[in-house]
Amino acid sequence: MILGTNTSVAQGDADNFYKSNSVNTEKVSFSNQYKMKVGARLFLPKELEEGRKYPAVIVGHPMGAVKEQSAGLYATKLAGFVTLALDLSFWGESDGEPRNAVLPDVYSEDFSAAVDFLTTLENVDAGRIGIIGICGWGGMAINAAAIDTRIKVTAAMT
Repeated sequence: MILGTNTSVAQGDADNFYKSNSVNTEKVSFSNQYKMKVGARLFLPKELEEGRKYPAVIVGHPMGAVKEQSAGLYATKLAGFVTLALDLSFWGESDGEPRNAVLPDVYSEDFSAAVDFLTTLENVDAGRIGIIGICGWGGMAINAAAIDTRIKVTAAMT
């Protein structure tokens, strides 16, 4: 199949994204403080124990990518955690015009909004949330952690 420039492919519609039998995934979204929808994919351990609180990790994609690519791969490989792969604002399934804009303050807020979202889940330990920023978003992850004290661990893969 050849895709035109106006065609987008969701993770479930293509067979070229990494998949694992160790996690269950679902598409989710939430709003940031700028009232923009942030698209994400939630990854839960396949053997999720009822009543157990899991540490969580938020993964921001590289510049020029979307959550289904390397962010989704990282989220899948972290199968013992609750993980959330984001489409940061202006990218993928998230709101924002012009598309592919680079606005560090908005991206830092997206990470904080993701923390807000995760703390609403009954199986997430709100005191053990970390973030990973890949490529250009590594700096955004560091900035988000400097602002939001709820983020306990930060990794920048740059």
